[in-house]
Amino acid sequence: MTWSFVLKTSRPGLWFPTIWLYLLPLSGSELWRSNAFWIGLIFITFPLNLLVYGWNDLVDTETDRLNPRKDSYLFGACGTDGELRRLPLTIAAVQALCWPAMIYVGGWQTAAALIGVLIFCWIYNHPGWGWRSKPPLELFCQVGYLLVLPITVSLNGVPFPSLWVMVYLSLFCLQSQLIGEVMDIEPDSTAGRRTTATAIGAIWTKTLIIAVVIAEILMLGLCFGDWPFAGGLGLFLCWLLFDLVKIGAKKYSTVQFRLFGIGSNGAAALSMIYIWKSGVFG
Repeated sequence: MTWSFVLKTSRPGLWFPTIWLYLLPLSGSELWRSNAFWIGLIFITFPLNLLVYGWNDLVDTETDRLNPRKDSYLFGACGTDGELRRLPLTIAAVQALCWPAMIYVGGWQTAAALIGVLIFCWIYNHPGWGWRSKPPLELFCQVGYLLVLPITVSLNGVPFPSLWVMVYLSLFCLQSQLIGEVMDIEPDSTAGRRTTATAIGAIWTKTLIIAVVIAEILMLGLCFGDWPFAGGLGLFLCWLLFDLVKIGAKKYSTVQFRLFGIGSNGAAALSMIYIWKSGVFG
């Protein structure tokens, strides 16, 4: 097993949701100067995503081998049988190195959140009744990403986000999952895996994504009073409308996959900077 395989398994191209969620409650603060901030930030990048995505890879082996996005740092590894056999031990070793420091600094709240992550991963990935193949239940599992918030709060001693912020972030997690399902609709269908996207088709899934993004835009403007940020998300909405009309149910090319991944990371970086400076969710 190589370091390249392990790093690809953690999907560096998809670290931005957990980083985004971790930084959100800390916007406008000087907490980046503390050791606790960096302990948490390091954990929610590689170790946390290795656990979440690595566990998923162990049950999605056949689907991943049909997926043109795989074997990249943007979208994940495509391991050999030997690498996948050793992957559980690698994941466990990384968690064993990180959890003591996280719990020491964050206390029982952090421990509870970490156990919650394990529970959500188990529910989603169970090989028999796992929700990953039971649409639309797989969408509800995405709220497990919100467990990053109690980790942030307990490590850094900041107030918990408001209910409206939680609703917005739930929509964000739902949107991210649906986008991933649309991009994987071809290999998932070929491998016989059922998701919301394979169940209702690309057109209706893209329409649902558009509806979710419109709800996010309205929340940003009406609930948080931040129309500039809402306008930035409106640009993403324009792309989604273009994609629905011009691409529709057509298969994405490898180049389109990569451009979307790079663009998503760029947009996420800009939004994180804006949120940190503006304190819109504070």
